[in-house]
Amino acid sequence: MKYCQDLHFSAHGNSTLCSVYGQKGLKLSPTLAAYANGVAVHSMDFDDTWHPATHPSGAVLPAILALSQMLSHARRVSGEELLTAFNVGIEIQGRLMSFSSEAKNIPKKFHPPSVVGTMGSAAASAKLLSLNKNQCTHALAIAASLAGAPMANAATLAKPLHIGNATRLGLEAAILAANGMEANSLILDEVPGCSGFSAFYSDYQPKALISPGKQYEFLLEKQDIAFKSFPAHLGMHWIADAAVSVRSRFEEQYGSFDPSTIQTIVLRIPVSKYINRPYPDSEHQARHSFQFNACTALLDGEVNIRSFHEDKIFRKEIHNLLSKVVVEHPQDNEANFDKMYGEVVLLLKNGDVMIEKCDTFYGHWRKPLSRESLLKKFLSNARHVLQEDQIEGVIQMVENLESVTDSSQLPNLLQ
Repeated sequence: MKYCQDLHFSAHGNSTLCSVYGQKGLKLSPTLAAYANGVAVHSMDFDDTWHPATHPSGAVLPAILALSQMLSHARRVSGEELLTAFNVGIEIQGRLMSFSSEAKNIPKKFHPPSVVGTMGSAAASAKLLSLNKNQCTHALAIAASLAGAPMANAATLAKPLHIGNATRLGLEAAILAANGMEANSLILDEVPGCSGFSAFYSDYQPKALISPGKQYEFLLEKQDIAFKSFPAHLGMHWIADAAVSVRSRFEEQYGSFDPSTIQTIVLRIPVSKYINRPYPDSEHQARHSFQFNACTALLDGEVNIRSFHEDKIFRKEIHNLLSKVVVEHPQDNEANFDKMYGEVVLLLKNGDVMIEKCDTFYGHWRKPLSRESLLKKFLSNARHVLQEDQIEGVIQMVENLESVTDSSQLPNLLQ
């Protein structure tokens, strides 16, 4: 009760209201602002992805931006502090997933950011709140009790709630720990007689973060993050790139692309049931359909934001192509973002066969988006809700974040 009163009705409530992305004049309590902004981050499945498979940033950034505003009455949170907390939140997610082989593959049971994202949010928030070692331990243990969402809600309107809940509940866990709440301090270790974090990953085997005589190696220094060029499940980017390549071959040989000449479209993809959707009937299902994204790339030469509007999803031309799709699952095509590939085969009515394969799409950590492409992506989204001066202010602040003295100005610019 005291926590609710403190957060929503007293000094941390009414006098510290936080910004909501793209909603000028709307202010919410810190946890509700984090929740709303977290949902917005994943609303189009356009946020970043990592390996092991999770969306790392969306669960962390809304929490610490809300905290920067919540704390602004007592002190200024510098850009360097914000960036450090952000990196802690990402690193914690990667470390927890690195303790499990299951976590390396495309998930089957639960949506990873709803679990490790909650832990990352709690860790980042604990860092920004300057919690001591015991409080940090309890923050993560509390967060573990607030984590989890089933994969059955992928490709539905409910999926973005997973990110919203992760960032909100991680923030709440840290605030609860700061207020003295305790939980099982062994929850990330092997808890005698019951499941701790292994309740999420059955092969979870925690290891010491620093071996004797060795320096700590940061995961963020060893691997980059994937940034999507269009708003869909990451797996779609392999098959879309392969489809664009095979369309280009078709045009080189025949002068223009003619779908009526295609007898069969073979997609060679990894086994992953929730993104194998032959006839998607909604925007969110289309974002999670190998078949739809391959056929869209073939028909239009690209996949973009408009590809998931109703007038595009239910085109007769798309459904004609979808009816020609056959899916194959080669044994060497693992459901793993570091190892998988997408292959598109066109069997033409005249007997010709065209094949193109993509094992690293543009935006993957092995082939990262350029600064120009990242800015183009940001601008194309931001211009729907922000003014040009706000957009320029956000770009300038983010690119010089280490020297920013008051990071609470960033969420102010985003509203």
